[in-house]
Amino acid sequence: MDSDLELALRLADTADAITLDRFRAADLRVTRKPDRTPVTDADTAAEDAIRRTLAAERPDDAVLGEEGGGGVPESGRGWVLDPIDGTKNFSRGMPVWGSLIALAVDGEPVVGVASAPALGRRWWAARGAGAWTTDAPGAPPRRISVSGVTDLADAYVSTTDITTFAELGRREDYLRLVDSCWESRAFGDFWQHCLVAEGVLDLAVDVIANTWDLAALLPILAEAGGALTDLAGVATPAGGDGIASNGRLHDDALAIIGREKRNP
Repeated sequence: MDSDLELALRLADTADAITLDRFRAADLRVTRKPDRTPVTDADTAAEDAIRRTLAAERPDDAVLGEEGGGGVPESGRGWVLDPIDGTKNFSRGMPVWGSLIALAVDGEPVVGVASAPALGRRWWAARGAGAWTTDAPGAPPRRISVSGVTDLADAYVSTTDITTFAELGRREDYLRLVDSCWESRAFGDFWQHCLVAEGVLDLAVDVIANTWDLAALLPILAEAGGALTDLAGVATPAGGDGIASNGRLHDDALAIIGREKRNP
């Protein structure tokens, strides 16, 4: 196993131990950041623990984390951390949340791990090594790939929260995509993108997303045969939004929901 992927998986183990211990804890501390999003003591403790390991084992690598800030260089190596993606779910006792860990080289994510211990699931990939998942703790890994759906009319689409589209004046854009697809759900956050990677969903859209929300998912989608871009069609986690697909539906979906359509 590639040493960077092995480290990323160990970092996920570290995060899992901390976050799962605090999940549904009676004394969980929840505060609000300036952007009104919640942060818990588990978020900060998990990121701090990951940063300590990286400082010891990869002292020359840059780090960008949701809670601790930082940056990823355009040239060189940088880790991107989201200690709990889905903090709202975590703070309400809903098991759909996970830790996202990515390594970017020269600005491109090449290793990604999404670990969801309350679901008993984990997804990971490294460039050239395929995309993998485990369906239960201790279960053998299985290789995953995207669906073969080629028509939006047969597609299963998901988003995180449709009200976000409304806040940006884009509700009707998303509804047009929904009307073009077979079924729609709101599985949300990292989970919907991982479900695209394993062929359960065909499309997942987030109209607002940060680099740490998407960096770990990009190599997983790519190695599974799919695509993850921003809504302008650029394969970057830093575009401010994101759409994951099986690749076959990407252009058709972007023609409806893409930013270039709204802002030529």
